[in-house]
Amino acid sequence: MRTTVSLDPDTDAIIRRLMRERRLTFKQALNAAIRAGMKASSAEPVQYTVPKHMGVPRVPLDKALQLAAQLEDEEIVRKLALGK
Repeated sequence: MRTTVSLDPDTDAIIRRLMRERRLTFKQALNAAIRAGMKASSAEPVQYTVPKHMGVPRVPLDKALQLAAQLEDEEIVRKLALGK
């Protein structure tokens, strides 16, 4: 596929150095750099949260939607009593 890219000066220098060191064309060096970058970024998955055991639930989960509706109704009543 043919496309136009605009490189920052630092990335242009990286590609040019890769071209010299490996005797590659611009296209080959750019493709190699993209592949290496994508490979490195997908090699190590990032874990944003650490899972923790939360124990046994104290609420019957088979009634979770009913409980959520009840809590929502109570909050609406509380807000109406405050005049909000």
